[in-house]
Amino acid sequence: MKPILKLLTVFSLIFVFNSCENNDPIIDSNNLLLGFWIEPTYDNETTTFKRSNSFKEDAYGISFSKNGEFITQTSGWCGTPPLTFFKINGTFSLNEPLIDITSESYPTNYTWRIVSLTENELIVKRELTSQEKDHRALMDLFYEIQNLAYSVSCSDASDWLFTAYGAKACGGPQGYIPYSNKIDTVAFLQKIEAYTQAEKEYNFNHGVASTCDIPAIPKSVVCENGYPTLKY
Repeated sequence: MKPILKLLTVFSLIFVFNSCENNDPIIDSNNLLLGFWIEPTYDNETTTFKRSNSFKEDAYGISFSKNGEFITQTSGWCGTPPLTFFKINGTFSLNEPLIDITSESYPTNYTWRIVSLTENELIVKRELTSQEKDHRALMDLFYEIQNLAYSVSCSDASDWLFTAYGAKACGGPQGYIPYSNKIDTVAFLQKIEAYTQAEKEYNFNHGVASTCDIPAIPKSVVCENGYPTLKY
């Protein structure tokens, strides 16, 4: 082989070798979490990511850096094409198996639980914060109230009453809800009282703020297509 051809062949091999080498993700054996994670797949409460050496141009991905920086590449909440992807900065701290994340967009603070972490795959599960758990319990109780309140059809408005429920952080009820005297009204009003007290504690424990306007008090309940409606 001529020297010039031999030299070009060597350079070509070096170029190919370096190209392949540069495409390999950089893995920190001391902290497998660091790096880029892309192509999420969702299965109930878990999300599985694949490791990469960079973000894909038009796709969702996340990255963890040594300096504690966390970046999300996303198209936002709107899924209407054409999608425009952008990066959201944040920070993270690792206290295995939990990853605490602070982001510049909503939700600003959240936690992931590491289900599995290998050199090529990251599986995480959203860990509810204490506030989210308390809010879920509050909503579960309110759904019970709603189901009980609307468990009978409204055919005679004289059978219906209404009561205030909930507690705004600034004071006063959240609103009013109709209920029939055909249900167990004692149990219903006990649930209303329990919900109102629970919301007061929720507001205090989590520093919730609210507007200070007072909701209008209804004048009556009327039946419309079998459904109770508050009239003001």
